Amino acid sequence: MRTALVVGTGLIGTSAALALVARGVTVHLADHDPEQARTAAALGAGTDEVPEGPVDLAIVAAPPAHVAEVLAGAMRRGAARGYIDVASVKGGPRRELEALGLDLSSYIGTHPMSGREKSGPLAASADLFEGRPWVLTPTRDSDTEVLNLALELVSHCRAVPVVMDADAHDRAVALVSHMPHLVSSMVAARLEHAEEAAVRLCGQGIRDVTRIAASDPGMWIDILSANPGPVADLLTDVAGDLEETVRALRALQSADEAKRIDGTSGIEDMLRRGNAGQVRVPGKHGSAPRVYEVVAVLIDDQPGQLARIFADAGRAGVNIEDVRIEHATGQQAGLVQLMVEPQAAPVLSASLRERGWAIRR
Repeated sequence: MRTALVVGTGLIGTSAALALVARGVTVHLADHDPEQARTAAALGAGTDEVPEGPVDLAIVAAPPAHVAEVLAGAMRRGAARGYIDVASVKGGPRRELEALGLDLSSYIGTHPMSGREKSGPLAASADLFEGRPWVLTPTRDSDTEVLNLALELVSHCRAVPVVMDADAHDRAVALVSHMPHLVSSMVAARLEHAEEAAVRLCGQGIRDVTRIAASDPGMWIDILSANPGPVADLLTDVAGDLEETVRALRALQSADEAKRIDGTSGIEDMLRRGNAGQVRVPGKHGSAPRVYEVVAVLIDDQPGQLARIFADAGRAGVNIEDVRIEHATGQQAGLVQLMVEPQAAPVLSASLRERGWAIRR
């Protein structure tokens, strides 16, 4: 791939453009908002000049509701040898293109499974997709050349290609992305009018649950409007679990011991089912989840503290597998949770203590 056209210079489009430019590809940028395309160009994602002829690959990064329209326009004017989109829903856009009577041999629907709470070109990064799954949904009619171009794009972005049927993809993202986002928003909505004294007690648990609720509502309306059925089916199941959980909690309030026992059993069943589902979430680099030991270090909220901890861990010869930070409410301090292999935890704890760090048990 020598040339590419990115149509839509938001977070995903600009991030893909940055990755391609870094690999020596000439990238042309287009957007319904010319100012946004100019911003992406100023960030080094390519040029907002119109290409002189067909490019190798056109990448449509428009909202799901507009993907078919934008793709159809690009295909009719012969903008590229191959066409892909990166929308989070795959079945609907393809059916819309089929209804328009277009030859879809030069098109493959794709979806990079990566993103951020922030949107727009200023949030973009060339490494946004690194190590993340990138779904490709070719059909028997897809040209091999276009599939190779799509795989080259995925390789340039250092993502991991995953081939799926379009409708199976839509059901999957409803489960692992769209439904969880709505549930996160529902939990976060409970905080809107909560008493300030209660909100001040927020810890890492509520931050973890509500983090994705900070995303742009307009963007999510576009996504959910393109995949409402599978999401509604899943939320129906969640509503059933919620109803059973409420019933069990009410039973725990009963003066009847048998009802309290039944309530306890119901809550325990839900928690155990949650355990069983959580362990199926892929771990580091997509591998099977592993159990790490946590070394908790108290730090001051000052520049360079994290860098010092990581440097001291390196001097101890310990690899940090993951890290979380829990900020203390009302204090300029926090607790850094360093996840390491179990056998490395005593070594790291002892080494950090020797270097003056306060270790919490």
